[in-house]
Amino acid sequence: MKIEENCYYHIYNRGNNKNEIFFEDQNYLFFLSQFAKYICPCAEVYAYVLMPNHFHFFLKVTNQVDFEKGIKNFFISYSKVINLKYERVGSLFQGRYKSKKIDSESYYTRIITYIHQNPVQDNLMAYMGQYKYSSYQAYLSKSRTLIKKDEVLGWFGGIEGFITDHQLARSD
Repeated sequence: MKIEENCYYHIYNRGNNKNEIFFEDQNYLFFLSQFAKYICPCAEVYAYVLMPNHFHFFLKVTNQVDFEKGIKNFFISYSKVINLKYERVGSLFQGRYKSKKIDSESYYTRIITYIHQNPVQDNLMAYMGQYKYSSYQAYLSKSRTLIKKDEVLGWFGGIEGFITDHQLARSD
């Protein structure tokens, strides 16, 4: 799929053969730092989750050319470090990342809750707020973040709507 500028996307991928792509805490942190370095200058981030063997991002591409270069360099830089550190060979990820264009505003809130629900759905945590490698906590925090927090909370009608929609989604 050709990425278009000023469009919203669900970007995701998983480990080759469904294997893990994160082996310890510092891997998650390095992945996020590389993401900030290569992707944040050319995209606005609305939600993410990093799971042991896969990840999801919901973002808007603001510069298509830089995004295409950046995402390639992002995956190469992460894979090289992981392969070197853990004496791995071969592909870390299952092929090229997947992208799904999200062009319905009504779907924005659904994709965000879906992304945040991953740790609960995979039985890693009982509650989304317990999971360290998700943007869910950033929405509940007063701390500065790279997430487009105010815009997203507006889509949910505020923090109360955000929390309520996430709780309702869990019971579906």
